[in-house]
Amino acid sequence: MTIPVPIPMAIAIYFTMWWIVLFAILPLGVRSQHENEEGRLLGTDPGAPIAPKLLMKAGLTTLASAILFALLMAYIAWQG
Repeated sequence: MTIPVPIPMAIAIYFTMWWIVLFAILPLGVRSQHENEEGRLLGTDPGAPIAPKLLMKAGLTTLASAILFALLMAYIAWQG
């Protein structure tokens, strides 16, 4: 199966989609230091996250973006 758009456009669409999905996923499961029962570290902002889990969120973003990209390409191909 070939993609219904030129390769550079497909890369641009995926790149843009990846960043938008990343910004949607970043706040999931984040706890700030002021919400922590153990208190916060001295010299840090109280709103700073305890454990942002960026690698897990990047993987989840890649998976979600790949699924959305595949659906978008299927829709474009279907519209012909």
